[in-house]
Amino acid sequence: MNMCLYDKQYGYYSSKAIAIGTDGDFFTSPSISADFGELLARQLEEFWQVLGQPKPFTLVEMGAGEGILGKIILDYLQKENNSFYQNIQYLIIEKSNSLKEKQQQIINPEKYPVLWKKWQEIESESIVGCFISNELMDALPIHRIVKHGDELKEIFVTVNDGKLEEIYDNFSSNKIEEYLTMNQVDLTEDSYPNNYQTEVNLLSLEILEKINHKLQRGYILTVDYGYDAHKYYHPQRYEGTLKCYYQHRHHHNPYVNVGCQDITSHVNFTALEKVGEIFGLDKIGFTQQALFLMGLGLGDRLYGLSNDKILLSELWQRRNQLHELINPQGLGGFGILLQGKNLSDREKETPLKGFTHSPFSMAL
Repeated sequence: MNMCLYDKQYGYYSSKAIAIGTDGDFFTSPSISADFGELLARQLEEFWQVLGQPKPFTLVEMGAGEGILGKIILDYLQKENNSFYQNIQYLIIEKSNSLKEKQQQIINPEKYPVLWKKWQEIESESIVGCFISNELMDALPIHRIVKHGDELKEIFVTVNDGKLEEIYDNFSSNKIEEYLTMNQVDLTEDSYPNNYQTEVNLLSLEILEKINHKLQRGYILTVDYGYDAHKYYHPQRYEGTLKCYYQHRHHHNPYVNVGCQDITSHVNFTALEKVGEIFGLDKIGFTQQALFLMGLGLGDRLYGLSNDKILLSELWQRRNQLHELINPQGLGGFGILLQGKNLSDREKETPLKGFTHSPFSMAL
């Protein structure tokens, strides 16, 4: 997965193969409509207010795709709240040079207060503000594990007769067992069928640790599709969550379209919460994208369409865009986890518009 997505020459994210939106392999919320980024900007403004309007307020976007979300946020704030905009420092951490080039074309650094940084270029505990990731954690290379008889094995990939082949062997890291124990998951129980397969995302925890080292005070906002540990490792999910996306079709075979398709796995939000607690982070809230956006005013935008003097075709397009963002079977079912660091009791307890509603249950 690491080679297929991130190889500097042939990887999906590193080459010119990646395309997001109608003409690409998959949609993201910002690629569907500017409403997602504009409403998210309202939540970021509220974070700034709760923290006492720090100067600067640093936004760090990790894995910024083509840069669409950052541009929407900055354009909206420049127009709607220039006092906040004037105090923003926008940093982007991007592993892919190809995507970085696209981002710099969309977010002109001569026009916007934006800089591109590597993790090592950010000083420890220097950030006051918010770290943001939107569909980043799902694209991190994962360990695949399988229940093989009475034992758990890791799934490795080798080459046999010029063809890619899976083999089972002992875990490559003790951290895999520690991860399962932390999540109170015992896949050797009888309720799990033989050949039950699933994933362990250790890199997501490593990224959270990096964030913790760089963040002095503020928030961590994680937007992605996923489940809590109970649903993630449910016995009925016996094939795991690994998916591949190619030309808006998804399948489960990572050994075709190599380097030309996206490979993802769902996010285990319980693991992020538990490791966050170890680092001293507070869970401020968890909701789902539909409720998050409705709390920030998406309902008002839907209602206002009836008063907009636009063509019927444009009205339906706008309506469909807004509904796509809150569709519980799609983007609306994404989880949104908010964690905080070094917040006062008052700051932790201040109601936030995007987290005013409890999440509805997600089906298996």
